[in-house]
Amino acid sequence: MSWPTIEDARLVLTDKFGYPSFRPGQESVIDAILRGNDALAVMPTGAGKSICYQIPAVLFEGLTLVVSPLISLMDDQVRSLREVGIRGSYFNSTLKPRVRPEVLRRAREGWYDIMYVAPERLTDPQFVEFAASTRIPLLAVDEAHCVSQWGQDFRPAYRQISSFVEQLPTRPVVCALTATATNRVRRDVTELLALHEPHVQVSGFDRPNLRLAVHELTPRERARWIVSYLARHKGETGIVYAMTRKRVDELFDLLDAQGYAAVAYHAGYSNEDRTAAQERFANDDVQVMVATNAFGMGIDKSNVRFVINDGMPLSLEEYYQEAGRAGRDGEPAECHLLWSRGDIRTAHFLIDNTELDPQLSRFERDRFLDNRNRLLGSMIGYAMSTSCLRRRIVRYFGQDLEGVDEGCQTCSVCGWKEERRKNTDDSKDLLPRHESQNALAEEPYVDEEGERLFQRLRSLRKRLAEERGLRPYLVFSDATLRAMVRAHPQDEEELLCVSGVGQKKLEQYGQAFLDEINR
Repeated sequence: MSWPTIEDARLVLTDKFGYPSFRPGQESVIDAILRGNDALAVMPTGAGKSICYQIPAVLFEGLTLVVSPLISLMDDQVRSLREVGIRGSYFNSTLKPRVRPEVLRRAREGWYDIMYVAPERLTDPQFVEFAASTRIPLLAVDEAHCVSQWGQDFRPAYRQISSFVEQLPTRPVVCALTATATNRVRRDVTELLALHEPHVQVSGFDRPNLRLAVHELTPRERARWIVSYLARHKGETGIVYAMTRKRVDELFDLLDAQGYAAVAYHAGYSNEDRTAAQERFANDDVQVMVATNAFGMGIDKSNVRFVINDGMPLSLEEYYQEAGRAGRDGEPAECHLLWSRGDIRTAHFLIDNTELDPQLSRFERDRFLDNRNRLLGSMIGYAMSTSCLRRRIVRYFGQDLEGVDEGCQTCSVCGWKEERRKNTDDSKDLLPRHESQNALAEEPYVDEEGERLFQRLRSLRKRLAEERGLRPYLVFSDATLRAMVRAHPQDEEELLCVSGVGQKKLEQYGQAFLDEINR
């Protein structure tokens, strides 16, 4: 086949997605794929991993398969592709049996550029037969850490991916993508997915737009802290994670009684209730999602301004994945971990009572539990840290913060130390640690007039999204709206220069936003 070039990819990036340049790490992965090489991309949440396979899918002849465990989000992912003019589809258990043959027929005939598929489908004889008779130039494996028992989200079905690839008449390029992978997990991904001398891109795990804070508080103090925090952040969207279903219900009842627009999500609710809660949150109908870790994997909502963990997650991977759901648009966001010593006992109880795959041997089960306890140990170390939180996270993932010697000034540890240096007043030392960490200095996004325009653009975005049956962030992200406020475009040519405005979105929404900006 004739391989497209990175110059072709840049044109797609601008035309379809409206971005003037690639984010760090994207270009090298795309270039490797376009040259016919396997790739392993380890990029933090919000770094734009999906573009690494979406752009090649547009350029390649044939159908790109994307293996993903996120069945509940595949419809959203396909809608987001269609919004920028990319032909997407999915094949999973949510499709009715009578619809499945038609979807596969269309895919075989070239109706789609991309098809999302759950890993369990790869052993389905109907799908295997389809794949064997369809041109598949690229297989992308999302959430690739799920193949490793050393990761926090092991999925046995991921072990079947390499066998599926071996059955294909022509081996596709294979690209594995994940947000959280230590060196050991990366080795597992390369070996268990049988990657061929892959190009490995490990982007910086540092998220400079995230402000990290740790507060040691009792459960009762934590509840008061959360209510106080929301009072200071009215109108902002956020997620509150809790360790147990009971705690989710307690916090939701508290926030609901206080008049906050919130929804709750955990495995104890029916599928209908969980779906309704997710819909209301995704559509900006409520401010806060209160949930266990059952909510969020792959959530693409870009305007989450804060994530609060009420209780200690079971691993630093899990925590950073949850915290990383804030600020995906690159705008400032806050991540607060509220914990107490009792959380450690709860975490050990949850690990000891984990439901394991019955197919695992006794040795594998013991190794899995030992690994989970090791992961918990690193999480405890983060919660108790007296050194830079950002540096601790990136070092855990095998990197370091370049040029940050004395502290990042955007985490509660570094900010607290700096506050004490600036105040030669000893009474500061008498404050509880979480009080002196409580407020990290924030720069205003824009002036007061600009903020009013931003809110008007948000309202317009929501109205347009409701008319089209879309999530608001699929129209434009908060970052794109703020870029409009700063640029104040006067015509379509100037609007097209705003990051995040591609040709199709200009045609669909451009005039409405120009009218609002110039009103």
